[in-house]
Amino acid sequence: MGMHVPSSGGKERVQPEINMTPLIDVVLVLLIVFMVITPMLRKQFTVQLPKQEKQESPPSAADDTEPPLVVRVDDDGQVHINDQIIPMDGFADKLRRVFAARDDQTVFFDAADDAPYGVAVEILDQARAAGAVYIAILTKRPAS
Repeated sequence: MGMHVPSSGGKERVQPEINMTPLIDVVLVLLIVFMVITPMLRKQFTVQLPKQEKQESPPSAADDTEPPLVVRVDDDGQVHINDQIIPMDGFADKLRRVFAARDDQTVFFDAADDAPYGVAVEILDQARAAGAVYIAILTKRPAS
């Protein structure tokens, strides 16, 4: 692999020579492997809601005293308390006032599939800080 170069002293010295072809082959193979693997490494956070397993029983007359408190987050991040749009900055205060007038401090939480994750977590945190004792996450009904 070396090349013989005559020197002025009469002795032949071997001059080292590096073959670049195998090095380039290895680098290109690594580049291709990284290009193929990188798109598969995208981090995503998906939540699949559990399916409802039990049949709903009709509400009894005793349950009609207080309607359930349902908090919804839309696809665009808007927050609703029982179908009334509430701004994010006034959500905790509104929830405190609602809890003050109720005996039941249970919140039923429903978020759209494409709702921003950060908004949903912030709403859950604010609901707990406002005095929610129980937070129940609503599920999808099974297709029949």
